[in-house]
Amino acid sequence: MAATTSKTNLLGLERPELEKFFGTLDAKPFHARQVMQWMYQRGVADFDSMTDLGKPLRTRLTECAEISLPAVLGDQLSADGTRKWLLGMDEFNSIETVFIPEDERGTLCISSQVGCAMNCSFCATGKQGFNRNLTSAEIIAQVCVAQRVLGAARPITNVVFMGMGEPLANYRNVLPVLRILLDDFGYGLSKRRVTVSTSGLVPNLDKLARDCDVALAVSLHAPDDALRNALVPINQVHPLAELMAACRRYVANKDRSHVHVTFEYVMLEGVNDSLAQARELAVLVRDIPCKVNLIPFNSFPGTRYRRSPQAMIDRFGEYLWSRGIVTITRRTRGEDIDAACGQLAGQVQDRIHRAERRPSSTEALA
Repeated sequence: MAATTSKTNLLGLERPELEKFFGTLDAKPFHARQVMQWMYQRGVADFDSMTDLGKPLRTRLTECAEISLPAVLGDQLSADGTRKWLLGMDEFNSIETVFIPEDERGTLCISSQVGCAMNCSFCATGKQGFNRNLTSAEIIAQVCVAQRVLGAARPITNVVFMGMGEPLANYRNVLPVLRILLDDFGYGLSKRRVTVSTSGLVPNLDKLARDCDVALAVSLHAPDDALRNALVPINQVHPLAELMAACRRYVANKDRSHVHVTFEYVMLEGVNDSLAQARELAVLVRDIPCKVNLIPFNSFPGTRYRRSPQAMIDRFGEYLWSRGIVTITRRTRGEDIDAACGQLAGQVQDRIHRAERRPSSTEALA
């Protein structure tokens, strides 16, 4: 996000906060709701263009507030229609946001951090290191930018927190964005069309269960602790038994009893793709309402992993189906522009200079 003056950036303020701000201007709460609609539903960032606001209020807003969007540093279009933007967050750092068009929907994959501290061994983002959390304004601004570029002809119907960073490690700033996405005066999305993905930060997963009703995806990638410790180091802080218990609690919530957890499982040749591991996975998730999303590994420079052969992916998935577990193989999108799952890198000035290690408890609960 570009450097700003002392003006208040209205992006990222959920409705009660925005109404409180308008109260300081001696304006009414409905004025805040009007501005939310202008910002999020109409994509307008100029107060003078908000014609249903009185001119004195528009003048006051111009003096003390702003709607600040990041600079678009790059815009790439894949042969399959996937689009990726490089957005400048500050002088040294940038993040990537991806739009995936399909016949019946348009999914925007947004980032929550500059880099990532989770250090998953198969992910390009983790190899870039970690700089900082994104603010709520910087997170929701990704949706605003995409909406402006795509226009009404290509609406955003789904938003997934599957870009750069671990969303639950930036819980304080992610939660207001979730509420804006669901708010009728914000983007008005269905709770089933907003998905938070986590590598397994159990305390904040429990907070999410209490604070906001959205779809949940868990980056699992291994059926046992020994392997998951190597692939997803946060497992050393919150092992599988603890994570599975949290998933059960999430779906047991009275408002969420009809939903399921999506378990994401990247397919790595000779690492986690054997039939024996499919059996272990089936046992691990058998009492959790769920589906399994098999993700063909997407390569990046310097990785030691290879994608499982399609025959092995099919065999793995067929076994899970035979055990009554809904299983889908994700279609790889945007690979030609490094926009596929696990490939987002952006530009990160790493400030933790980590070696191969597990994330600390401080990083896990930032």
